[in-house]
Amino acid sequence: MSVHCSEIDEVISFIHQHMDEPLPLERLAKVAAYSPYHFTRLFKEKTGLPPLYYVSSLRLQKAKDLLLRTGWSVRDIGLEIGQQSLGTFTTRFTERVGMTPSEFRNSVQQTDNHLQALRTLQDWRSPSSAPSAFDCIEGTVQAEVPFEGVILIGLFAKPIPEGIPLYGTLLSSLGGFCFTGVKPGTYYLMATSVSWSMQAMDVLLPQATLRTRAKTPICVSPFTRVPHQEVHLYPPRLDDPPILISLPLLMNRFLHGMLQASAKKGR
Repeated sequence: MSVHCSEIDEVISFIHQHMDEPLPLERLAKVAAYSPYHFTRLFKEKTGLPPLYYVSSLRLQKAKDLLLRTGWSVRDIGLEIGQQSLGTFTTRFTERVGMTPSEFRNSVQQTDNHLQALRTLQDWRSPSSAPSAFDCIEGTVQAEVPFEGVILIGLFAKPIPEGIPLYGTLLSSLGGFCFTGVKPGTYYLMATSVSWSMQAMDVLLPQATLRTRAKTPICVSPFTRVPHQEVHLYPPRLDDPPILISLPLLMNRFLHGMLQASAKKGR
């Protein structure tokens, strides 16, 4: 491990230990003994995110935890993570998680239903247009440890799994995947897994799921073939950004798409 990586890891540990305190950039840079500019560059190289964006992501993850494990009001939870305005907290939470704080708090039963529906799903072939050589991102998913469950994989606008993926799907097993009709642009490939042994709370707060993240983007250009992507799922690491997107929301979108496809076939 390089000296720089070790120092950034120390800062990440410091962030986790002092989440309830103000964490301005200058304080974090001081922990690493670098200038704010140099520290920001090294932190982004290590995590893919600017330091303060990483901090805000961890605080939203804490908000998700508080919504499910406490009876605190949404306003109090927003204050707990440093959001003075209820409206601002609700807007940011909704943008990055995919649903309002209240919807997230009330989604435990829905998560159980989605898991059951996925476990009994027979046909996992998601509807898609025929791929061309230049608008397709395909690859293979492998895992460092074996598991039985479902894989959620998507292309995101930032190097963190938040908000609705620009392109996304679910896989019933390790192996191949393909996104078709991908428009020219810059994307970050993210994936995580949900094992069949998980409870709804484990899915809503996916802090222990296998995952992968791409700190370097996939650039899609007109008439240019995108290289085959090798995706390796691994246990969570200290420097991984939290999985903010609500996984049940992605499950629901996938199941809804499968239902629509089935209805079209039956006509």
